[in-house]
Amino acid sequence: MEENLGLRERKKMATRMALHEAAVRLAAERGADNVTIDAIAEAAGVSRRTFTNYFANKEEVFYYRDAYRMRRLCESIRRQPSADPWTVLTGAALELLTEASAETDTSWITERRRLYQDPNHLAHQIAAYTAIERELAAEIAERLGGTDAELRGRVFAASFMTALRTSVQYWTDHPETSLPETFRKVVALVSVSR
Repeated sequence: MEENLGLRERKKMATRMALHEAAVRLAAERGADNVTIDAIAEAAGVSRRTFTNYFANKEEVFYYRDAYRMRRLCESIRRQPSADPWTVLTGAALELLTEASAETDTSWITERRRLYQDPNHLAHQIAAYTAIERELAAEIAERLGGTDAELRGRVFAASFMTALRTSVQYWTDHPETSLPETFRKVVALVSVSR
């Protein structure tokens, strides 16, 4: 998807990612509450103004990579041909998780684990996942049609997001495992209970 972007958009994305990586690294070293916007900007080699051009607050920068990947997931699902919603959701997620695990090193996982364990950031994590879940539910409902499409869309999206969260959280706690394989196992467990 990045290959379709122009130079200016790729530079913006690189700046966002540099700010994100600096923020996560600093949060792992100092604790998220002890990290300032100025410190993040300095660690990324940009000005505070540049930071505020890209992010509204430090919580947003901490979860940029997650939000970026979830937007890509939604875009991938929209491009999928009409099919069983569960197959569409899990296929798109598996592709993205395979890519994510291939480009992630263990030091980043350790840093993320520390950030995820911070109870002050739980509300932001929940809000981010809830927004994506709503977006997915609407997309699925549109595909399903019928009188109870909205309700069924919500159930599909909630089940999917639970499987996705469970897989990522397990992999973060057990980085020696395979993220795509963990997701496959979770999906199989969810499918059995459906």
